[in-house]
Amino acid sequence: MTKKPVFEGIATALITPLDENGINYEEFGKLIDWQIDSGIDALVICGTTGESSTLEDKEHRDAIAYAVKRAAGRVPIIAGTGSNDTAYALDLTRFACEAGADAMLVVTPYYNKTTQGGLIRMFTTLADASTKPLILYNIPSRTGVNIEPATYAALADHPNIAGIKEANGNISKIVETAALVHGKLDIYSGDDNQIVPIMALGGRGCISVLSNLMPAQTREICTRFWSGDIAGAAELQYKYLPLINALFSEVNPIPVKAAMSAMGFCKDYLRLPLIEMSEAPRAKLYAIMREFGLIR
Repeated sequence: MTKKPVFEGIATALITPLDENGINYEEFGKLIDWQIDSGIDALVICGTTGESSTLEDKEHRDAIAYAVKRAAGRVPIIAGTGSNDTAYALDLTRFACEAGADAMLVVTPYYNKTTQGGLIRMFTTLADASTKPLILYNIPSRTGVNIEPATYAALADHPNIAGIKEANGNISKIVETAALVHGKLDIYSGDDNQIVPIMALGGRGCISVLSNLMPAQTREICTRFWSGDIAGAAELQYKYLPLINALFSEVNPIPVKAAMSAMGFCKDYLRLPLIEMSEAPRAKLYAIMREFGLIR
C-alpha cells in the first residue's frame, strides 16, 4: 500500500498572533499569505508553536477554519488536534476534517502518558474516525512518553496514519524506526537542527520553527538536498545553527514570538504560564537576527 505524502519539504509550525483581545486575524492572515508566497510547502496550525495548549476551544477551532479558508488550497493545512483526552482529540479531529484541513498533527498524550499499547489503541481510534491522514507527533521532552520504533511499526499499515513528526532527538531510534516501517510512514524532523540528518535517512523534510522567520531559506536546505548537493544542504544546516539554538534558548514558542514581533509580524504576547523572553537570551537572539539581516 502506497500512501501519498501529506507534504514534502518544509511545513511551518506557525505561531498564532495573539493580543489582549484574542487571535489577531489580520496579522494571522498576512502571516499565512507571506509564508505561502515565500514558497513554504505546508502550514501547521495550532501546534506547540501555535500555543494550542492555552487557546480556548472556540479559538482553536476558529483558527483552523480560518487558516483553511485563507490558504484556499494553495498549500496543505495540517491541524493540531492531539490531546491527552482521547475523546476531545476525536471531536477536534472530526471538526478539522469537516473544516477542510488536509491532515492532522496528533501529539502523544501528555501528563497521563500511557503504555505503548495505549498509544497504539489511541492513535488507531483517531485514525479510524478521521477522513484525513494523521501525522503522529513524538516529543517526549514535553509529554513524558516516547513512541517506540516497534509501536510505529504496529501502526504503519493503517491507511490513515501517514507520517511521523519525530522530535525525540535520538538519531539511533529514528534509524531503527526507518528500518522497521519500510517507507510506510513518512518521517519528518521535528527539530530544525536535524533536517539534513533525517533526510539522509529517507525523511521527507521538517516541521519547522525556524521557517516562521525564514521560510524560503529553510526550504533551500531541502532544495539543495534533493538536487544532490548534500554538502550544500549541510552547509546551510551549519549556517543556521546559531539562530536555531537561539530560537530554543528558552521554551518554544517564547523566542520565536519575540523574533516575529521584532520582525513586525505580531505582538510579543503570550498567555501564562508562558512569559516574555528574558533579557539576556533576547539580546543574543536579536544580535543573531541582525547578522542574518532579519532585523536592523
